[in-house]
Amino acid sequence: MHYLRFIVLAAVVSYISLLTIFPVLDSFVLFPTTAPVSAGKAACRTISFEKGNLEIWVSRSGQAGASSRPDLYLLCFYGNASRAEDGVQIELFSNKSLEVWGVNYPGYGGSTGPARLTKIGPAALAAFDALAGIAGDRPIMLAGYSLGTTAALYVAAHRPVVGVILQDAPALRQMIIGEHGWWNLWLLAGPLALKVPAALDSVANAKTAQVPALFLVDELDTAVPPKYQKLVIQAYAGKKQVISVPDGRHVAPLAGSALSREQKWAETLLVVPTGRVRSK
Repeated sequence: MHYLRFIVLAAVVSYISLLTIFPVLDSFVLFPTTAPVSAGKAACRTISFEKGNLEIWVSRSGQAGASSRPDLYLLCFYGNASRAEDGVQIELFSNKSLEVWGVNYPGYGGSTGPARLTKIGPAALAAFDALAGIAGDRPIMLAGYSLGTTAALYVAAHRPVVGVILQDAPALRQMIIGEHGWWNLWLLAGPLALKVPAALDSVANAKTAQVPALFLVDELDTAVPPKYQKLVIQAYAGKKQVISVPDGRHVAPLAGSALSREQKWAETLLVVPTGRVRSK
């Protein structure tokens, strides 16, 4: 009996230590890489963040030259195993110029680490504030992909933007419990879900955000099943449009009618009722 009590006590201590001391949730969710990755013609920019730097990759598309101001800025946040270098080249408009800022989270690429979920929300706001200081009167739009939608929604709920594009947006807390609780009898999934930072609670941020939002739902997504995406969509308080991609898998590149609808939605945000382009 003495040994049994010792084993139970050791198990309880180990369980508490696992959840409170070690960054279990970060290791479970984040998959950072730091090896050099080609960003094509994109340029690297760094901004100060906490005691280090945040790496941002910047690319231009459309009609603006390198020395002229774009019609629109697009601030992008990526998935838990993705890098800004891979997704910063975006063609969203045929007749307007665009400057894209792709953010590498702390611990990713050249951004100062370590990689922690608690750092993503503050880093996202720091990236927006740095961009806003450059954009001036030009509009800023947000884009988020998978985990990056949590950062985009956090910014949308706390900063002035013209709109937000969200592809495969997870209700992170609910997904951890629903998809991973069964194999550990919710003893691990439950406490880990509670440790998701409030800044990344997409359902709560969706209830606060008021800007127009475009939700892209890949119906064959197994990484973020659509039922968890729909929790975020249903909670969204602002004007929203949903594009369902029946054969789309996780963060699949858009093509055909889905791409055309995304471009049309984005273009409508830059036009005021009189037909003039915003901030021109």
